[in-house]
This record gives sequence, structure tokens and C-alpha cells, in this order.
Amino acid sequence: MNLAIVGYGKMGKLIEQLAPEYGFTVALKLDEFNNAGFEGMTPENFAGIDAAVEFSTPEVVMENIERLAALGINTVVGTTGWTDQINRVKAAVDKHGTGLVWSPNYSVGVNVFFRLVSQAARLLADEKEYGAWAWEIHHNTKKDAPSGTLVKLVEEMKKTGYARTIDISSNRAGAHPGTHEIGFDSTADTITLRHSARSREGFARGALKAAQWIVDRKGSYEFSEIEF
Repeated sequence: MNLAIVGYGKMGKLIEQLAPEYGFTVALKLDEFNNAGFEGMTPENFAGIDAAVEFSTPEVVMENIERLAALGINTVVGTTGWTDQINRVKAAVDKHGTGLVWSPNYSVGVNVFFRLVSQAARLLADEKEYGAWAWEIHHNTKKDAPSGTLVKLVEEMKKTGYARTIDISSNRAGAHPGTHEIGFDSTADTITLRHSARSREGFARGALKAAQWIVDRKGSYEFSEIEF
């Protein structure tokens, strides 16, 4: 299968390195040098492309998604900071009959972590003596804060019925690949749930799993909806 990488930064380079393990040949790479004005988004460039992985920036991600859909390309979106426009994305995918997977985090471990946090929040939703916090740290080049993953974690907590204030904080420093922590505290005890990434490899592998899965499908899906 032929894969396009839209956004050829650290994640894009790692995806290129791992792609053959998932049955992909990277046939197209677009970045700020050949796609600054979306000039790389042409039918000619995407002829024969089976799927695209989009890891760009929040400033251009929406345009990239809509252009990829218009080209008929099934896409995995790893860029964060845009999900307030998810209805716009779903409309583009539906209009052009393509497929899309999105997630704030493609780590399989983080997606298990989502479920653990959700269950803890559900169990403590009616235990009013427990307050909650949500914290994350990432490398100093990460564009958004709080991270899309932390935003998603808080959303999942609220969906369970945990309606009390959740104190949210972020740090940016050094080259940290990412740690997310959810805590519950009372006068009696503290419960802490934490996920720490050791490298970007887990994110890249998850994105490639999603690309394999979406190739022959239509519609919009969260990564948590696919089997892994």
C-alpha cells in the first residue's frame, strides 16, 4: 500500500521509518518546503495513494483534512488543537465519501489509560469528598497546552457524571515525550493514575495501525473505536 505523510517533522520521519512493518511504502511526503501554500495537494501527487497520515500543525490541519477528503484520500489525523471543529471535519468526510481516524493520542497504552480514568471517575462521581486534578508535561516545542490528550481525559471524566471542578495544568520543558496524570484527593487518601511515554514510537505505531484499518472504510472514527 502507498502512504502519504502530510507534515514531515519528527513524527512523520518516525512513521516513514516504521511504515514497511505495516505494509506501507511512503510514496509522498509533504512539508513546509513543498506544501506551504497547499501546492502539494494535487490529484497528480496523490494518484495511487491508499492512505495519508496527517501530523502537521493546528494552523493548517483543517485545510489539509478538507483537501485530502476532496482528493478522495482516507486519512489518519494526529495533529491536535482542532477538535472543536469536528463537525466540520465529519461533514467533509461524508461529502466526499472518504474515511478518517482521529485521536489526540495514538498510543495503545494511552487509549487503555482513557478507559481506566473513565472508570475511576465514574466510581467517584458521587463521592463528593474527592476533588480531582489533571496534569501533563511535554517537550518545549509542543504547540498546544493543555495537550489534546489531557482535554480528552477531562471530557471522558465529565461524561461519566463527575461534575465537580477538575483543576487542569500543563508544563512545557526540554524534550519530554509526554506524561499525563489524573488524581483524586480527599482528607482520607489520594488516588493517582499516570501514563508516561518513553518515546514517540508508540504514537507512530498506533497511527500506522489506524492507517491499515481505515484504508477500505468510510466515515469518521476515533482511534478508540478501532480494534487494537
